[in-house]
Amino acid sequence: MKLYDLEVSGNCYKVRLFAALTGIKLELIPVDFMAGEHKQEPVIGINPLGQLPVLCDGEVKLWDSQAILVYLAGQYADESWFPKEPIAQAEVMQWLSTAANEIQHGPGAARLVDKFGFELDKATALATADRILPILETQLAQHDWLALDRPTIADCAVMPYVGISHEGGVSLESYPNIRAWIDRIKGLPGFITMPAL
Repeated sequence: MKLYDLEVSGNCYKVRLFAALTGIKLELIPVDFMAGEHKQEPVIGINPLGQLPVLCDGEVKLWDSQAILVYLAGQYADESWFPKEPIAQAEVMQWLSTAANEIQHGPGAARLVDKFGFELDKATALATADRILPILETQLAQHDWLALDRPTIADCAVMPYVGISHEGGVSLESYPNIRAWIDRIKGLPGFITMPAL
């Protein structure tokens, strides 16, 4: 199973983290983002958006980190990570959507501006971070994990861009429950890190 990967990408790290926590073996294929390899074959042939990560598992070819997490959890991990029961599954999915929206466009986008020089609206990214982090803090004040009172793919999806939010000028100093949650994830057997985390 191959993962077309960028080491500093939080979206790629989500997949690497989940695979490490569950013992799923991935062959990492580094993609030279600065040279534009993500806009060339084989990546562009699988993901027409030219984005990473991209997963190839035999005939299965997937893009989007949240979709890849759902696939890997359903295909290779025990059901605790992504349950089949509809209400429990929906509880996890709402956090996957948050990861792809508010987290990506808040702390994630602020990091793209500061660390990589992307021409995005930093003020909007910071405002989005200021809206979502208190919601995350409140959830984690009441629960150790985002969904179902146990680690799930929701935690793998949301944590990376929150954990490296300082690279975009977003501080977690006033969010003790978020910081404690990140530490809990770091304490899980098999945990791996990424640069700046």
